[in-house]
Amino acid sequence: MANSFPSASGGRPGSFQRRNVDPFAAIRRNHRIKVPQVRLISPEGKQLGIIDTTKAINLALENGLDLVEVAPNATPPVCRIMDFGKYVYEEQKKHSNAKSTASKIKEIEFTARIEQHDYETKLRHAEEFLDHGNKVKMRLKFRGREMAHTELGFEVMKRAVADLAGMAHPDADPKLIGRNIHVMLTPLPANKRKPKFLLPDEEEVEEAPPAAGENRRPTPPPAAPPA
Repeated sequence: MANSFPSASGGRPGSFQRRNVDPFAAIRRNHRIKVPQVRLISPEGKQLGIIDTTKAINLALENGLDLVEVAPNATPPVCRIMDFGKYVYEEQKKHSNAKSTASKIKEIEFTARIEQHDYETKLRHAEEFLDHGNKVKMRLKFRGREMAHTELGFEVMKRAVADLAGMAHPDADPKLIGRNIHVMLTPLPANKRKPKFLLPDEEEVEEAPPAAGENRRPTPPPAAPPA
């Protein structure tokens, strides 16, 4: 059966045109800049005034750089002489770092009637995350009729923020959103962190008892009888 749907690319039916997902592809540079004149900026950021586009392109290429259109809607368009490859690399690196930072937010969940042991365990986990440089989002969820006493939840969250003061500082005061109280913690500099609940990495391990039939120390041989 023939495909009755028109091709999105305008080509023959059944053909598909790969979409260009490069976010920098739309930036015009060098000979793709077709306007007769541009307002030129030097690599150092100095305004060079309005000059012919051909002259600007030649000036960029003579220095091993590119003429890049940075403000296409201006009259005339603003262009800058730069290393376009280096610019793309730095922008991609910034984007990658932003994604990496966003993924380093850890979440700890509390309840309004949390028991002391569970409370300390959760703060221990929070300190572990903070000690690795992660931000921690603390969330307290109200259940059923607990919404009638939100002050209990705020007490728990304020207490947790205070207990973690040696590891982090809150970005803002705890805030009620729907049935949850939220607060974000940002870790302190590594040299200022003082954990309160985190166990030391190395604990003293007790010596294991000897296995059956095994002596901890070899028994000395019996003394020889006197001659």
